[in-house]
Amino acid sequence: QVQLVESGGGLVQAGGSLRLSCAASGRTFSSYKMGWFRQAPGKERELVAAITWRGGLTYYADSVKGRFTIFRDNAKNTVYLQMNSLKPEDTAVYYCAGDGRVGTGLARSEYDYWGQGTQVTVSS
Repeated sequence: QVQLVESGGGLVQAGGSLRLSCAASGRTFSSYKMGWFRQAPGKERELVAAITWRGGLTYYADSVKGRFTIFRDNAKNTVYLQMNSLKPEDTAVYYCAGDGRVGTGLARSEYDYWGQGTQVTVSS
């Protein structure tokens, strides 16, 4: 079992930066693939970025490529999402997710464990 707790959300002006953190409990975190999803009002939850358990492979949605970076520190049981050059359309609740099964990590259905979400609001 893994419990995930996000932090770092807030209100920022367009062009600004935020770093989200997701702290995991449980001894198996280092073997889990991790992802960051977001859900804006009235929209489906979408994958923003994902990272393999060793951190060697990452994935980014086209909308955030070049602006967001996902990375993890397995010694601290934490995965991060560095968000730069934020845009108003990045406004959403951001969720981290984790799962220990083999898979691409690109589908919401691949993740069994979810955090409670953290609000990110980007003003224009």
